[in-house]
Amino acid sequence: MIFLLGLLILVLTLLGTPLFIVISAIALYYFYQIDIESSTIMIDMYRIANAPVLIAIPLFTFAGYIMAESKTPQRLVNLSRAFLGWMPGGLAVVAIVACSLFTAFTGASGVTIIALGGLLYPALKKEEYPEKFALGVLTTSGSRGLLFPPSLPIIIFGFVSGTHIDKLFAAGIVPGTMVVVAFSAYSIFMGKRSNVPKTEFHIRTALRALREAAWEVPLPIFILGGIYGGILTVSEAAAFTAFYVLIVEVLIYRDLPIKQVPKVMRESMLLVGGILIILGAALGFTNYLVYEQVPMKILEWMKLYIDSKIAFLMLLNVFLLVVGCMMDIFSALIVVVPLIVPIAKEFDINMVHLGIIFLTNLEIGFSTPPVGMNLFIASFRFKKPVVKLYAAALPFLVISLTCLVIITYWEGLSLWLVNLLDFN
Repeated sequence: MIFLLGLLILVLTLLGTPLFIVISAIALYYFYQIDIESSTIMIDMYRIANAPVLIAIPLFTFAGYIMAESKTPQRLVNLSRAFLGWMPGGLAVVAIVACSLFTAFTGASGVTIIALGGLLYPALKKEEYPEKFALGVLTTSGSRGLLFPPSLPIIIFGFVSGTHIDKLFAAGIVPGTMVVVAFSAYSIFMGKRSNVPKTEFHIRTALRALREAAWEVPLPIFILGGIYGGILTVSEAAAFTAFYVLIVEVLIYRDLPIKQVPKVMRESMLLVGGILIILGAALGFTNYLVYEQVPMKILEWMKLYIDSKIAFLMLLNVFLLVVGCMMDIFSALIVVVPLIVPIAKEFDINMVHLGIIFLTNLEIGFSTPPVGMNLFIASFRFKKPVVKLYAAALPFLVISLTCLVIITYWEGLSLWLVNLLDFN
């Protein structure tokens, strides 16, 4: 019976059945088997609706969609180019920085590829960057900003694992910066090797670009300063961000007609609704797993073969890379985190550090062949065969995996800023 159920679930998944339906079906079946009321899932959904921190998700999402629909991407590119274009490989560095900043606010790497790809790919080609390199940098940079606040995946991990979100926000900054610097260093090397022309730095151009983006540049400072200065909670920071972005983009820049705001709101809430439905279904399923002590059984099995923290982290990375390749990041966090957290605690792994390991793996999984989501989004956006994207992404995957090893085994990299800010 279990085999047939598993086969049915696999068939439904391959046919494109929404993930929350599959998860709910599994949960309801097993609840029936052990005589637990199916209303457990509804109870979890009600509990989610009353969680104050989750107010941040729709607000940050709405702000990100407003920015995506406005001319914010163009202003970010112009600003980055004005200040970084003088470097060898400067435009590629601009692409990495701009994509990272944009993804941090939208929380969706696919949106970044769609929004910035049309601006940056023709520019990279025009400045004679190799096509393979241009495709690779844009495909893999789409998920770079997921470690930076106010990334939605950070909030989801914090909620599901019970970890302080402000600590996670701080923890992602140094590892995320390291990955951006590593990508930038490779881009500088490729710029030199390809003899790509540099853009001269002009103070007037830089000041003009800064003036054009003057309302958007302070936003990260306001958010982080408010949270770590004790002025704002994460939910209040989200409310401030949504209100600020709406006023700036609609009334000050006037990039977005006010009549378009309901449409943007509706599109952003579709994403939020999907996240919350998956979250409720997954937490209901997690209740069954906890009731049946599945995490403890997995732990007992692992103890037969794994007796060290290092070996566990190595196995965890392999597992999460596969998960990140096969599932979208929100589903992966909601389904997998509750299973891994109890096991990680047994190996004395800091939960904040675990969160950064999770997110780093999952953002790499977006661009991992053969079925990484960003590979197909980039294939569609740039009208290139997906196999060509596999080869283009490979050098950046090597860099990402190297950074992953450093992040995994150097706990202090994630916790340095957390300890410096002293959240106790």
